[in-house]
Amino acid sequence: MARKPRIHFPGAFYHVMLRGNGGQNIFGSDADRIRFILLLQEGVERYKHRIHAFCLMNNHVHLLIQVGEASLSPIMQNVSFRFTRYFNTQQKRVGHLFQGRYKALLIDNDRYILELVRYIHCNPIRSGLVKNPDEYPWSSHPAYLGKAAISWLTRDLVLSQFAKSQARASSLYAEFVQQGIAETHRHEFHQGSHDERILGADNFTERALALANQKYKVQTTLSQIIDALCLEYGITASNLSEPGKKRVYAEARAVAAFFVQEEKHLSLTDLAKCIDRDISALSRAAGRIRERLRDSSELNERVSSLKKRLT
Repeated sequence: MARKPRIHFPGAFYHVMLRGNGGQNIFGSDADRIRFILLLQEGVERYKHRIHAFCLMNNHVHLLIQVGEASLSPIMQNVSFRFTRYFNTQQKRVGHLFQGRYKALLIDNDRYILELVRYIHCNPIRSGLVKNPDEYPWSSHPAYLGKAAISWLTRDLVLSQFAKSQARASSLYAEFVQQGIAETHRHEFHQGSHDERILGADNFTERALALANQKYKVQTTLSQIIDALCLEYGITASNLSEPGKKRVYAEARAVAAFFVQEEKHLSLTDLAKCIDRDISALSRAAGRIRERLRDSSELNERVSSLKKRLT
């Protein structure tokens, strides 16, 4: 499946994750971490973006980046290429260091920036490296506490949401982080809420895609698919669960499975539970629908009609 393009517009915020190839460590020493941080600094000076938070783990990196005119792609290509070249030279190795393309999630900073900064800074706790983020030196957390000076790090946006005084803001920020140290993995900070590229409400998604000149597709729900099917076939939702092989019910179930498979965020498991059917049977039925669509004009018209109902 072709990858969807990055969503870019000036001022966009991204949660960026860069992982070692095959889960391997990307830092062999503190000197490696220092080199990576220097490359981050050089990137900020070159591309004029902002970094609001970072955390260097053993085999991956978390960054909260706000881009300027330059898109995220050259920013990340610059740091990953240069660090790979450095690391390979140090370790006398060749080949890829990082796992494919970096992952970047466009976020609604108005809603999520505080929680995301806390989540990034608490990553060493979730990995069992420390019991308190204050003990971990390889993140931007010490700078937020006023215990480290990182000239290229942008702290004002986050701290200004706690207090006007920097000392007071740092104190309230520290309390905020302590309130979340028991927080576990949060799926939305890794996968988003819209096509795995965006974390934000519908209005944020529409606005972001408009700025990036991309079309917004509303995600279809399972209940919407079932409602549309019932209208199209003149049946009720309970008919889909009825035993037997009555043709109209069987076809409706098969088409439902076909539509569910076409929607990346839906699963046959949920459909199977909803209509009390076996997952493998639904999968085979969806396959038969795909085959019939090559030759059946009647089925093509029905599927087209259903798509219109769903949009």
